[in-house]
Amino acid sequence: MLFFLLSCFSFILLSKFSFSKTIPSWNLQMSSLSLQSFFKHLLKSTTIYPPLSSNTLKLETLEKKKKKKKDDLCLSDLPDLPLECILEKLSPEGLTSMSGVCRSFRAMCTQDHLWEKHLKQKWGKLLMGDAVLKEWKAYIDAKKKSQTLVDCSNGKGYFGVFTTGFWWKKNVKESRTSVCLPVDSIMAWYLSLENGNFSFPAQVYNREYHLMFDVQNGNVGFLLSCYDAKVSYDSSNDSFKARYSARGRPTTEENIGRERLRSPAVDASPYDLHVSDCLTDLQPGDHFEIQWRKSKEFPYGWWYGVVGHLESCDGNKLYCQCHRSDTVILEFKQYGLGSRWREVEIDRKDHREVGNETDGFYAGIRKLYRNDEISIWKGMWPTQPIA
Repeated sequence: MLFFLLSCFSFILLSKFSFSKTIPSWNLQMSSLSLQSFFKHLLKSTTIYPPLSSNTLKLETLEKKKKKKKDDLCLSDLPDLPLECILEKLSPEGLTSMSGVCRSFRAMCTQDHLWEKHLKQKWGKLLMGDAVLKEWKAYIDAKKKSQTLVDCSNGKGYFGVFTTGFWWKKNVKESRTSVCLPVDSIMAWYLSLENGNFSFPAQVYNREYHLMFDVQNGNVGFLLSCYDAKVSYDSSNDSFKARYSARGRPTTEENIGRERLRSPAVDASPYDLHVSDCLTDLQPGDHFEIQWRKSKEFPYGWWYGVVGHLESCDGNKLYCQCHRSDTVILEFKQYGLGSRWREVEIDRKDHREVGNETDGFYAGIRKLYRNDEISIWKGMWPTQPIA
């Protein structure tokens, strides 16, 4: 075909001269040279490819499909093990966001073992003891009863209960293919704490700046003490709200920092006497907490003190025999010398609740063995003794 086109081109070019006039010999020579140069250039610049075989076409199509499949690879295509490793690195916010992607991710991101670490890390120190677990069981029982009429097929179910007032609302859109989140799951527990829906039993430390309010009302006994309360979290300002009974009336304290909270010291009601199991071990210099209440109608709080020496002892460790005496001196050195709150005597062998309506009632004692507990109390020490 190529040679045919070239021949036609030459014939037309030569015919032009033959019909009009005689072509000079030098002109013919130039034309011949030009055509030869043109043919050589055309042959050099033209590459003739062999036709593609069917096998080659199949290979190219397969490669394109592989490339496209590789480009379309997504997170859900990963095997379970590497996907689990990725989910374990996510924050609670990340897990919650991922759980809203699809049904399969919802099932994976709500597993207990993924949330257990986050629950312990943020809430573990405040969720210790049987009292907290008992409160949580009562909470989920009440939730289950209130949700018996909820249809999980409506796209919300149990899961929708925990998706309000929290970072969930900002990060996740509700999916119509959602699955039910059991109210007794660890994720549900975590979200209930963050939302402030679950109030748990805890103890709140009283600091010196709270004493100033109490002094004005004649209640100096609240220095270096803690009280039992039901506590809920406020995520808007990262603080807590405590509800407790004061003078027989429900009272609320807000904007409590996390450093002022601890788990209940003992697994008992604040109205019950703690049975002391450390009386025979108490000796001067030991740190302790003791139950105290203003009257029989009040709940107990816990007061911090240090075991002192008997009046007959000069405090010399080489000759001190105070630990052999049946009488134990409990000192509260945050109060000045001469204060009626400075010290109290108890019977080591037959200690029960002692006191009166004027000075209050002293009850159960727990000895402090851990330095971290002692350090917290010392960190709240007043700048000067209270009279």
